[in-house]
Amino acid sequence: MTASEAGSAAWPGRHLGSGSGVSVLVATAIVVADMIGVGVFTSLGFQVKDIPSGFSILLLWTVGGIVALCGVFAYSELGAMFPRSSGEYNFLSRAYHPAFGFLAGWVSATVGFAAPVALAAMAFGEYAKSVFPELPPIPLAIGVVWLVSIVQLTGVKHSSTFQLVATILKVVLIVAFLVAGFIIGERQPINFLPVQGDFGHITSAPFAIGLVFVMYSFSGWNAATYIIGEMKTPQQSLPRALLAGTLIVMVLYVALNAVFLYATPVAKLAGQLDVASVAGTAIFGGLGGRIVGAMICIGLISSISAMMWIGPRVMMTMGEDIPALRVFSRKSRSGAPAYAILLQLAVANVLLFTRSFEAVLEFIQFSLLFCSFFTVLGVIKLRITAPDLPRPYRAWGYPVTPLVFLLVTAFMMYYLLTERPGQSLSSMLIMLSGLLIYAIFRKRPDAATASENRA
Repeated sequence: MTASEAGSAAWPGRHLGSGSGVSVLVATAIVVADMIGVGVFTSLGFQVKDIPSGFSILLLWTVGGIVALCGVFAYSELGAMFPRSSGEYNFLSRAYHPAFGFLAGWVSATVGFAAPVALAAMAFGEYAKSVFPELPPIPLAIGVVWLVSIVQLTGVKHSSTFQLVATILKVVLIVAFLVAGFIIGERQPINFLPVQGDFGHITSAPFAIGLVFVMYSFSGWNAATYIIGEMKTPQQSLPRALLAGTLIVMVLYVALNAVFLYATPVAKLAGQLDVASVAGTAIFGGLGGRIVGAMICIGLISSISAMMWIGPRVMMTMGEDIPALRVFSRKSRSGAPAYAILLQLAVANVLLFTRSFEAVLEFIQFSLLFCSFFTVLGVIKLRITAPDLPRPYRAWGYPVTPLVFLLVTAFMMYYLLTERPGQSLSSMLIMLSGLLIYAIFRKRPDAATASENRA
């Protein structure tokens, strides 16, 4: 029996997603909301220090989007083959072995989503201070997480409506900012067409390192894979949602960086963390900081909502497979995995109270890249070892597109290993701890049979 066959035998077919509920539009909104966080509003200041070229900067963000699309094509193939919620937990289990999937699931279900939720909530609190200086950030951060969690507990129907409205508002505000920037903003002497010297910037080390941080801003392009089982006709809907969401974000990212450079002197942007506020002040004057702060706050609500939706689905699916975690697979009358949502809410609150979310994020970055790398590699593996498996969607541009993604992700892992060896090694230890948990709690054959019969 091959690894893929063993993975397929681990779950009954009836768990592969009934395709009831989430539309392509809502799934696309989840992708957009999860991707657009604070990264695009903070990265440019460090990029222009070493790459003072408008064309090279926009190309950097375009390349980041293309690499993300390469990942989209690979994940779409796996998602259409194995349409079950939980992302890498499902894919790595099917492509390699359930133990490998558990490693990814263990990281995601414990801190992989809770830490980004806490970071986004803290950013919400900090940006809210620019609008309402008297409000303390920590209570605001905790309040927004609780608010979004309550919405998620009401079920998929209300979550879908909330997510769609919040994401549309987010995109509308960004587009309004872009239009205002190009109309009101005073044009700076920046050239968006290639000029002499750009080739040197593009082939430089700062461009390669900049791509690492651009890719972090693009993380989240795989968000819809965590809710495949809740999607209508997932084999068709998933590829469309991932592709549409990533393309939308790619266009918005390039346009945002263009308007930052268009309306703000490069000297004022260089080395600044909060480039959005700097650009907002240049465009709107004294009220610019408040306008941008309000825009980012509203946008962060949709990001938190997306992560509070998709993260618990990992623990929910693990609970379906592992008897010791079965409590997390239970759903409320409204269809929400209540215990899994409450677990992620609790972890996010602990991280907020202890201010440890940034440290946790640094520790798990290598693990997340590692899991994405082997997920995309799994597409190539299955093409070789299981060529006859049904593939409702086949990765566009195979094998070039998965190889591009693998090369860039390998470079990012190398960068982390050399620049942050302690955090990277700790990240691997966190994954390895999942093997111990798996050995203790793995599904017993009798429990598997009972679970299938109950389904």
